[in-house]
Amino acid sequence: MDKLNSLRAFVKVVELGSFSEAGRQLRLSRSAISKYVGELEQDLGVQLLNRTTRHASATENGQAYFERALSILADLNAADQAVAQAQSTPRGLLRVNAPMSFGTLQLGPAIADFMAQCPELQIQLVLSDDQVDPMQGGFDVTLRIADLESSSLIARKIVAIDRVVCASPDYLRQHGTPKLPEDLRSHALLTYGFLLTGNQWKLTGKNGDDHWIQPSWTLCVNNAEVLRDAAIKSRGVALLPTFIAGDALRAGSLRGVLSAYKAPPLTLYAIYPPTRHLAVKVRLFIDFLVARFSGVPEWDKQLKT
Repeated sequence: MDKLNSLRAFVKVVELGSFSEAGRQLRLSRSAISKYVGELEQDLGVQLLNRTTRHASATENGQAYFERALSILADLNAADQAVAQAQSTPRGLLRVNAPMSFGTLQLGPAIADFMAQCPELQIQLVLSDDQVDPMQGGFDVTLRIADLESSSLIARKIVAIDRVVCASPDYLRQHGTPKLPEDLRSHALLTYGFLLTGNQWKLTGKNGDDHWIQPSWTLCVNNAEVLRDAAIKSRGVALLPTFIAGDALRAGSLRGVLSAYKAPPLTLYAIYPPTRHLAVKVRLFIDFLVARFSGVPEWDKQLKT
């Protein structure tokens, strides 16, 4: 027996004095209402309603049961509202995992602003360039800059991240400015070798022609800030995300080259476990990131490439 629906059917019949009217309000057939009430009476072993062809009224036992049932349903409704209210106000702990450089350069200030919007929320941010398992790590949201492999996790695109081939003005004065992608083979290259493409650089011309460069690298590292710093110190040519190279490009300590060719943009994703009811803290945080970084992100404005 469905006790909860039986209670609701019984209370509605007493309130309206009619099986048919109760069915209309609950969007059930008259026979379904009658079945619910009949099962409730059978379970209790008492008659709750006096029935005629047009009207239904509570018996003495039914009236006492009706009053208790009203109280039970009111308490249940209050509990539902309390949970809904908790769901509408983000509270508790939000655990976030993000790449190191993006976390320190871009995400940190964003999280500080998000905290101002959600003062009752605790945020634990773990920065790491390791490909951690979001489920095993117990993270509510994992941010990744990568081409994602298929999985059971849900991924939402936050923003495309452009990349630029760049070097310091001093390096270019000493070694010349590459005009074609193939010219890079004669330069010292600084490379991030931990993408799915490995050490290869892919550059696409305006007519759609692809150029694959296998760098003869002098520095390979899994942190692009190190590559940026080496490029500023004239150690070679680097292919860098613009959120890392942007300040140096604006300041002129790095200069973009091969502007007629573009590297495929990377993508920042927010990854979270599949769930029927997404926690409000997760939804609000991801929505905040989309609003913060969508369009032309701040780091791409006024670049001297």
